[in-house]
Amino acid sequence: METTDSFVLAITACPTGIAHTYMAAENLEQAAHELGMKLRVETHGSIGVEGTFTDEEIREADAVLIAADTTIDASRFAGKRVLSTGVDAAIKDPAGSLRAALSAPVAAASAGSPAEKESAGGSSSSVGATLYRALMSGVSHMVPFVVTGGLLLAVALSIGGSPTPEGLAIPEDSFWKVIEQVGTLAFSLMVPVLSAFIAQAIADRPGLAPGFITGLIAVNGSLYGSEAGTGFIGGIITGVLAGYVALGIRRIPVNKYVAPIWPIIVIPILTTLIVGLLFIYVIGHPVAALFEGLTHVLAGLSGGSAILLGAIIGAMIAFDMGGPFNKTAFLFGGGLIAAGNPHPMGMAAAAIAVPPLAVGVATLLRRHAFTRPERDSGIAALFMGCFGITEGAIPLAAARPLQVIPANVLGGAVAGGLAGWWGVSDHVMHGGPIVAVLGAVDGTGWFFLALLCGVAVTAGIIIAFARPPAPARAESPEAPSLLSEETVLLDVPLTDRDAAIRALVRRAADAGRVTDVDAVVAAALAREEKGTTAVGSEVAIPHARCAGVAEPVIVFARAEKPGVDWSAPDSHPARLLFLIAVPEEAGSQHLKILAQLARGLARGDLRERLLAAGSPAEAAEIIRGVAVPA
Repeated sequence: METTDSFVLAITACPTGIAHTYMAAENLEQAAHELGMKLRVETHGSIGVEGTFTDEEIREADAVLIAADTTIDASRFAGKRVLSTGVDAAIKDPAGSLRAALSAPVAAASAGSPAEKESAGGSSSSVGATLYRALMSGVSHMVPFVVTGGLLLAVALSIGGSPTPEGLAIPEDSFWKVIEQVGTLAFSLMVPVLSAFIAQAIADRPGLAPGFITGLIAVNGSLYGSEAGTGFIGGIITGVLAGYVALGIRRIPVNKYVAPIWPIIVIPILTTLIVGLLFIYVIGHPVAALFEGLTHVLAGLSGGSAILLGAIIGAMIAFDMGGPFNKTAFLFGGGLIAAGNPHPMGMAAAAIAVPPLAVGVATLLRRHAFTRPERDSGIAALFMGCFGITEGAIPLAAARPLQVIPANVLGGAVAGGLAGWWGVSDHVMHGGPIVAVLGAVDGTGWFFLALLCGVAVTAGIIIAFARPPAPARAESPEAPSLLSEETVLLDVPLTDRDAAIRALVRRAADAGRVTDVDAVVAAALAREEKGTTAVGSEVAIPHARCAGVAEPVIVFARAEKPGVDWSAPDSHPARLLFLIAVPEEAGSQHLKILAQLARGLARGDLRERLLAAGSPAEAAEIIRGVAVPA
């Protein structure tokens, strides 16, 4: 299907709904503009669903792109081309994702659960994909409870707490005791909510209630002879079991008179009893014993062992900035708080803020090494880092992955390792300076020192390897802005039109004039589809107006004989190739350049001089003197 003039609907959603969701939406909108297609984006973020599609938009859409790491109900898109992919794909390759959506298979009408829809596709990895999306769905719904409960506890401890030998404590008759109890209540819902939405993602609505109830069983250790319960590990187990048990029961054929009560009475009750009793009598105690054993081992860590654990947690936290590694380490640290060991959460809390604070510091200290958008994102990252939002580092990491991601990992490992060595503790499931300022951290001075060391390492590495953006070239009589020796190629072995265009665009990119090679190539080829740009007499003038062009540029290439088959009017291969590329906002500038260049090339002596030029400098001088406008 043609990209231009197509209408695509896109849904973006990430587990936390904070940064990836909106970055993916922005990248898709920009790519759609460059591709010339119409796009509507519906974001499923932490503040809810925004930009909900109308029925008319769904009817008119050519395709639907679901870029999400959580479960999205696609039943309303039956009969449309639907492509489901991760949110990272929309961030890294938005244009490719949109093109792929236009050739995706048509979705069949189905009211089944997400797991049933995936298995219907016959994918060998459907179970793994379902489990991953279910886990991410559970985490995304759990985060608001964690943040709300954690920060309420932090405020209560900070304002109403009094020092005791065991740490901060709030007097029983204090108003802040009530705030602490509200925070504790919100915090206690973490595991049941995690379990409930894992189950719902697998079995749809019939799995919600059993998942929540069995999640409560998982945290109530007295039911299976444990003091601490099974933490988030138990919540994941109950969520998965409840989801698949409910899914199995809903597949049982029933009489049409029983069907109305089957999903709202029979499935929830049977699933709750099966999974609940199985957890109480078989699963709960062994898992709790493992959890308690792990807690005792971690409580006994000191010195080098604590440093190693902290370094691993910190590296995972900083690696994917809100992705699966980050969430695994975060849940591991937070789950041990209820078990009486807040030290791993202290390690995670120090590392969480390192990536965003470090990229912000780097863009402030060496501003000339970063583009304006990168500097702007650095300011935003500083703010997000203070509140423990690791995703603030994503824009710079996406733009400079080889510089930023390794630096994040090293800085996170340093912060986590030092926090482990110095015995930092965090009593709430949140991180960053905010929790230390609000009093939820024991060893506040050591916490900030570990954090500063991690930020210094990451920022130092980013600064050391940051390469300044290519400076804009000043116009001068000797080097006009449109053409220079850098944009001249002589005697290159080219015979294929598409390969020739890519070679010309690549040379423009090497000269710092093009920022998105694929987008400019696509724009040039789209122009060729409307009619050849070969003008005869061995000359071709491909051109493109595209947002992937940073500055207007002319690239000249002289192809080796026999030349490039360009479907010229006189059927002669093209040997003198001129690429004209201008930014989107340049209007019709490229057409004016093309007209002047064509007039100059109409003179036979110019073509002969270019065929005989002995160096890029000589060829550039010939073109500048005749064909390039001032």
